[in-house]
Amino acid sequence: MSMSAAQSANVVEGEFAFTESDFKTISAMVHGDAGISLPDAKATLVYSRLAKRLRALGLSSFRDYCVLVAGAEGVDERQKMLAALTTNVTRFFREPHHFDHLKEKILPPLLEATRRGGKVRIWSAACSSGQEPFSIAMTILSLMPDAANRDIKVLATDIDPNMVAEGRRGTYDGQLLDGIPADYRKRWTTSVNGGARMSDEVRSLVTFNELNLIGEWPMKGQFDALFCRNVAIYFEDDTQARLWNRFAPLIRQNGALYIGHSERIQGPAVSAFKPDGVTTYSKVTA
Repeated sequence: MSMSAAQSANVVEGEFAFTESDFKTISAMVHGDAGISLPDAKATLVYSRLAKRLRALGLSSFRDYCVLVAGAEGVDERQKMLAALTTNVTRFFREPHHFDHLKEKILPPLLEATRRGGKVRIWSAACSSGQEPFSIAMTILSLMPDAANRDIKVLATDIDPNMVAEGRRGTYDGQLLDGIPADYRKRWTTSVNGGARMSDEVRSLVTFNELNLIGEWPMKGQFDALFCRNVAIYFEDDTQARLWNRFAPLIRQNGALYIGHSERIQGPAVSAFKPDGVTTYSKVTA
């Protein structure tokens, strides 16, 4: 079969024509926009996630969809394409050992220092719909109930504006609340329509913003702890190495970096950290 014939053949059989050329076009866009690598084995996933978008737009082929998202009029749809292809799996207090480490090792001296004018800065990178940064905020409040009156801030960022909007709303369905300890839930959530809303004390500690981790970062100061979990696994090795290398100078000495259970720090940043628990690292250089 010739190269052109191969590229015009469907790589996934289904309702819409989806060729190798279509897949490569979409893969290149996602890689360029977000650094996410989509190997050939992901073709079926791409088809299933984006077929819904084609139906919603009334398009008849992925070729037409590629033309749309590549053009000036497709900017909004290109964001929706990226959102459809990224996995926003999260829950309150996911990987609880990270929050135990934060509570027992990182926060106590920092919070005590805020009584003398010190500050605390924590970054939840790729925060999804907000459960991670709100878990951080509740952990802080469990140690310092008046934290909202101190110089304590949790930055929560995500590439998906829909996830950022959900985090800002701070309201979750009942089935999403299971990970919150009962006493935390009683103290820092309010029941609404079968679900719950984060309390004002929790919400006041967290600031949500859109941010692309492979783009420009506006923050200049250092963080006492940085959560970036289950994100790097979607990047190629060199992109992962660049990410860890960019994080390193933004974490203060002895500050913590929390990563996903399938992730490992690699590249030049390896020398900047030492293991301090399961998928938990301590910054060892100034």
